Amino acid sequence: MDANTATSLWDELIGTQPDPDLWVVLATMGAALAIVVPHTLWRVSRNAITIAHEGGHGLVALLTGRTLTGIRLHSDTSGLTVSKGKPYGIGMILTASAGYTAPPLLGLGGAALLAAGRITLLLWLATALLVAMLVMIRNAYGALTVVLTGGTFVVVSWLAGPQVQAAFAYAVVWFLLLGGVRPAFELQAKRSRGGAGDSDADQLSRLTHVPAGLWLFLFHAVSLCSLIGGGRWLLEV
Repeated sequence: MDANTATSLWDELIGTQPDPDLWVVLATMGAALAIVVPHTLWRVSRNAITIAHEGGHGLVALLTGRTLTGIRLHSDTSGLTVSKGKPYGIGMILTASAGYTAPPLLGLGGAALLAAGRITLLLWLATALLVAMLVMIRNAYGALTVVLTGGTFVVVSWLAGPQVQAAFAYAVVWFLLLGGVRPAFELQAKRSRGGAGDSDADQLSRLTHVPAGLWLFLFHAVSLCSLIGGGRWLLEV
């Protein structure tokens, strides 16, 4: 790669791109709703939320000084992130709380980038995060899921035109914002039936002696506030 090419790529990465028309923003919101609300489609699309969920656990584990040993993604859309370190303390608490909050917060961050016109930067950052996560995947299904997701970002980033890139970026962010709301309600429903006894909320309750219901409230608050704030940014085109 020569200097001119590298400079051009850097300028594109840090530069801004034009906002799409409002109808594109609304259409991508509708598309995201269409794969989040129906149960049959959600069973498939939830895999992407699980990637963000487990990625959140893994990233915060690393940031808090824990040793990340591996991430597994399963075909039933569950996942498991394993890290080594003290089984108590602030690092463990932040790591456990990062799962349900990661998808909506990623969506909120993505909405901020799109509001600033940083479509290319968002696509490249997402690709980089997926590549970094792939290194820590420890099962075949998880690797396949991350490769397919990351491959989609690579194809769109390098081969698609600006309008397609913009539509894809908005669809992804809407999906994170809208799809980030549903898991907390699913967890609440499971707990009301006596299930999910070892959920993130229950682990946090044991770590902090704060009722699991309050941690569940936090998950709801983060996801709903992210949706409201991120949605406002996306609609200001």
